[in-house]
Amino acid sequence: MKKIAAILALSASALGLSAGVSFADYTLNILHFNDWHSRIEGNNKYESTCSADEETKGECIGGAGRLVTAIAEERKKLEGQNLLLLNAGDSFQGSLFYTTYKGAVEEEFLNQIKPDAVTLGNHEFDDGETALVPYLDKAKFPIVSANVVPNDKSGAKDKIKPSIVVEVGGQKIGIVGAVTNDTPELASPGPNIAITDDVKSITAEVEKLKAQGINKIIAVTHIGYRRERDVIAKIPGVDVVVGGHSHTLLSNTDPKAEGPYPTMVDNPDGYKVPVVQAASYSKYLGEFKVVFDDNGVVKEASGAPIYLDKSITPDPAVLARIKELGAPIEALKNKEVAETTKAIDGSRENCRARECEMGNLVSDAILDRTKGQGVEIVISNGGGLRASIDQGTVTMGEVLTVLPFQNTLATFKISGKDLVAGLENGLSQIEDGAGRFPQVAGIKYSFDKSVAPNAGRVKSVEVMENGAWTPISPDKQYLVATNNYVRQGGDGYKVFADRASDAYDYGPGLEQVVADYLGAHRPYTPKLDGRITELAAAAAEPAKPAEPAKPAETAPATQAPAAGAAKPAETSPANGEPAMPAPPSGSSDIAGTPPAVSNETAPAAPAAEPAKPAETAPATPAPAAEPAKPAQATQAEAKPAETSHTVAAGDTYWDLAKKAYGDATKWKLISEANKDYKPRRLPLGATLTIPPAAK
Repeated sequence: MKKIAAILALSASALGLSAGVSFADYTLNILHFNDWHSRIEGNNKYESTCSADEETKGECIGGAGRLVTAIAEERKKLEGQNLLLLNAGDSFQGSLFYTTYKGAVEEEFLNQIKPDAVTLGNHEFDDGETALVPYLDKAKFPIVSANVVPNDKSGAKDKIKPSIVVEVGGQKIGIVGAVTNDTPELASPGPNIAITDDVKSITAEVEKLKAQGINKIIAVTHIGYRRERDVIAKIPGVDVVVGGHSHTLLSNTDPKAEGPYPTMVDNPDGYKVPVVQAASYSKYLGEFKVVFDDNGVVKEASGAPIYLDKSITPDPAVLARIKELGAPIEALKNKEVAETTKAIDGSRENCRARECEMGNLVSDAILDRTKGQGVEIVISNGGGLRASIDQGTVTMGEVLTVLPFQNTLATFKISGKDLVAGLENGLSQIEDGAGRFPQVAGIKYSFDKSVAPNAGRVKSVEVMENGAWTPISPDKQYLVATNNYVRQGGDGYKVFADRASDAYDYGPGLEQVVADYLGAHRPYTPKLDGRITELAAAAAEPAKPAEPAKPAETAPATQAPAAGAAKPAETSPANGEPAMPAPPSGSSDIAGTPPAVSNETAPAAPAAEPAKPAETAPATPAPAAEPAKPAQATQAEAKPAETSHTVAAGDTYWDLAKKAYGDATKWKLISEANKDYKPRRLPLGATLTIPPAAK
């Protein structure tokens, strides 16, 4: 134990029993950054790519150019002193530079920066070994992670060190790395790379370092601030924790910081451990100084993160290289991803006040991407939608214009009661045109904006369950998807930050999710289907007499629905959910959705009576599920009792169930037969058991 050793050494010196003992302090300066997330270009205030105009105005933050300059300036300032530069992972994923080059650009600039050690983040495994192994092969810096264990079949074998020892100023420093335990759920390390327990792996490596006589040990971890503070810093023998993964800003002056910089933690062995992070996206370069006594015990630690704003001049050579590398990215922005049958409305006045076409597109795309994980509900903030898309060809540049913030897909669990509280927040500033208005998928809700904000504007919320719309259960836990901004409490959704469980905020980029969905539904037809209803408007305006039915695209929104069943293709959401029941006759369709019509001309309906308040109108029951046909049953019986499937990129239990059984909702049969694998992210190359369909 370090504290006991220090006391014994001091006592021995005082008694004159130890000769030649030096009690000189050792000072080590540490520069660090984490969660770069491919922000090669500078960030604007929305954490999106900074434009040339914003750069001219001095509004850009971070980026490779400023990072290179800041590190060079700090190294010059600290010349002759003891110094380490450390990176805590997640350099991959987050911009079109990663999409285009799969980690090669990030590595090029890391090689130029020359860190003393880098650990791996979960996003380094997003593309399996395809992107990871070239990164390991070309790195000119040590990569450390004690709990990343490739087997003999892995291309990463012997390319990741659990720890290293570096000599700085005549002193040996041990550096041990680790990645978050749930990396197999969050990314795709594949069948040949195991992620072992972080605490056990770090502890074992610390013991090895101590056995070599190393008494100054730094844990460079991609685990998240709270666990790094509450668990990793308390591992006996760990002296300093340089962390990442949670994008945490620590500061002694910024009121938005989650904690002090550094955060000093009591280790059970009786000494203090400084814990640091430097937010994310290269907006900050962390810098702090640690003073050790002769026994490797931290006596003090102090510093502050450096904000890489306009005061830092980007390196000109780096900017020139970024421009060169950016040429194919400009081509990517012009890449055709889909086409639309008509314009998709993403106007501010609609998406911040009512159901809008762009809100439905983005929310449906998120649900489609996450349904294999069991997600039932999606909430998107209307303010995150910044443009409409014209009819015809859709380019990636247009998608990026709609979604410019480089938000990522986020998932979490929350109770029905807290979800409704989130909707109340979203409806609280409609009058101001605030961006928090909730666009949704997987649920439908009604509201009355004549009620005071946060005082019960939400009147009903229904969730699609077993083919029918069911009132939301206050106590039930629902799996929800949104974007990372909303999940972290942005736009007033504080309840999602405070009350969510099992939250993960760093999924794929929202723009890519939407582009993929558009491409899969080409040509895409925008829609409004009544998933959001404003009751005050419905109660105020009586229904007009019905006229003979016209084609859906031309029928006035105020007409009563024509008699006859609507075509399934016209009423079923594109994401494969069961068809949403039509609103009760006489209810107002504030978004202007045409009534559903049959494929035959219907006779005129009798004049409708004035509409009753929508909250008292009886809900139209969901269509009954169609019974299985005998032929389908025969085919199922003819299938082998059990089959297998090798996981390929993009596979989900949902899609596999649809292929195996013709019913995607039976995905849990496959999940239960493969309990070693998490539904959130299936490991590439794994062999799954496909059981027979339940009778």
